[in-house]
Amino acid sequence: MSASDPLREQYQDLAQQAHAAQLGMWCVLVSEILLFSALFALYASYRLEFPDGFRAAARHTALGLGTAMTVLLIASSLLVALGVDAMRRDAGRACRAWFAGGAAIGIAFLVMKAAEYRAHLRVGLAPAGHYTSAELPGRGPQIFFSLYYVATGLHAIHVAVGVGVLAVLAWRAGRGRYDARHFTPIELGGMYWHLVDAIWIFLWPLFYLLR
Repeated sequence: MSASDPLREQYQDLAQQAHAAQLGMWCVLVSEILLFSALFALYASYRLEFPDGFRAAARHTALGLGTAMTVLLIASSLLVALGVDAMRRDAGRACRAWFAGGAAIGIAFLVMKAAEYRAHLRVGLAPAGHYTSAELPGRGPQIFFSLYYVATGLHAIHVAVGVGVLAVLAWRAGRGRYDARHFTPIELGGMYWHLVDAIWIFLWPLFYLLR
């Protein structure tokens, strides 16, 4: 395969190649949904067991910061959608700009999340056996913050991967590697980023809003 001929030899045409790639991406997305669904189910079971402890712990998360991160990710999804639309119109430079903007917002999200982690750890709101907060004693808050670090940390890893994907796609789009005839990688990158954003939409109320 070359930049001028994106069709791989095992496919009959670009439509078949795109369909196979999209099917593969959907399999990846479904596996990610199942992974986070298991975490959501675990959260629900423990919240039923420790309702007061979970509510008290949720009041110690940074609601303003969590909401700001939510707004950032929604904005990034918009930029990525605009980038995909630009490539459909054969506007590679515009796609590069939109995807680069989405990646930059992803980096800002990670910086804010790191700052939030640091603030929690400084007061003993740490995961598992490292939990030392005297202000929130009991097993409920400890389990809450253990789940918080696992779920949001796993999400942050996905954001970091997504930032890398968007950055590479932006670079390749700017160099003319895609056009209106062949932009499947752009679409797949957008699908992955939208999933990352959608997962956060569920994490935000669980750890910030249900007080």
